Amino acid sequence: MRAPTVEKVIVHMGVGESGQRLVNAEEILRTITGQEVVRCFAKKTLPAFSIKKKEPIGCKVTLRGQKAQEFLETALGIVGKTLVRSQFDSLGNVSFGIEEHTDFPGMKYDPNIGVFGMDVTVVIKRPGERICKRRIAKKKIPTNHRVTVEDAVAFLSENYGVEVM
Repeated sequence: MRAPTVEKVIVHMGVGESGQRLVNAEEILRTITGQEVVRCFAKKTLPAFSIKKKEPIGCKVTLRGQKAQEFLETALGIVGKTLVRSQFDSLGNVSFGIEEHTDFPGMKYDPNIGVFGMDVTVVIKRPGERICKRRIAKKKIPTNHRVTVEDAVAFLSENYGVEVM
């Protein structure tokens, strides 16, 4: 019950506009992850960037289980298996960016599409975290059972060979 695991991996591409660029980003994300893509919408209007409220401006995919672990190994290989301590939050989750989608195996540069970057967020949990989210007999998670930054760093270095600076 103390061993941390990867609960999910969220891959997000923020395009900043709707239209053909968003459709291209969705297709790239669908190809890389092998899963259906969900659109992200603007929360408020930003006239300086020509963004209207509720306009689709990005897309994301949530991976769980074996797909999440395989994608995480590939993504960490692309970033060079090095992370910075500031990329971890207080709950032990880690986020990092990938500059070009062409770094993934099987992806080639197409001048009609362009180059897209993506954000990867890894949620690390311990078994038993569900007790704080269930409807019946909801309880608080004890402090010593929560995943800390040190736990997340140790987990990633042991299982994925990541070096944290």
